Amino acid sequence: MISLNAKVRTLLGRLTNNLRSKDIVPAVVYGPEQKNASIEVASQEFLKVLKEAGESSLIDLMIEGEKTKRQVLVHEIQRNPVTDQIIHIDFFQPSLKQEVEVTVPLVFEGVSFAVKDLGGTLVKNFNEVDVKALPQNLPHEIKVNIELLKNLGDHIMVKDLVIPKGVEIMKKAEEIIVSVAAPQKVEEDLATTVEEDVSKVEKVEKAKKEETIIPEIK
Repeated sequence: MISLNAKVRTLLGRLTNNLRSKDIVPAVVYGPEQKNASIEVASQEFLKVLKEAGESSLIDLMIEGEKTKRQVLVHEIQRNPVTDQIIHIDFFQPSLKQEVEVTVPLVFEGVSFAVKDLGGTLVKNFNEVDVKALPQNLPHEIKVNIELLKNLGDHIMVKDLVIPKGVEIMKKAEEIIVSVAAPQKVEEDLATTVEEDVSKVEKVEKAKKEETIIPEIK
């Protein structure tokens, strides 16, 4: 289990800016039938944990002064829109007896013969999926083996994904995750898109000209 150390936070409101200047991030922990807590974590330590756990794996949160560790999920991360610095974290402490829904990233592995040798184009319809499971059964990621795509037009659907026992993907089984499109089909789609864009521009320019026509004074 991945662990993260934290301290009880005494600075609240605008005073939390003093923490951020010291590379410490203010955070909160909450969950059903759990005591909410305002805490603070070291920014660099959290980034390491986030890289390993993501937002779909349980983390052992060790809060200074508490005898029992809390098993939590990273629920929300707020960032500064300019610097991208993490400015606040919400940790959710779920019940281990109730299923939760989280978003899990898809990791595409291998090399497709249809892409490498037949000139096809890999088309990814999804890069992540929502899943439901008990917190302790949540996967960190779901791997997609694109080596199975050997011919143009081949595809991998939701039902083809290999997932751990007790995990349910919140999508229809027949939805296509990834496919290989023929080169000609891709070019036709691009050409159609360009034609539509040009047509829209021409209509806008025509409308502008009509608006700027000065009526003749008699």
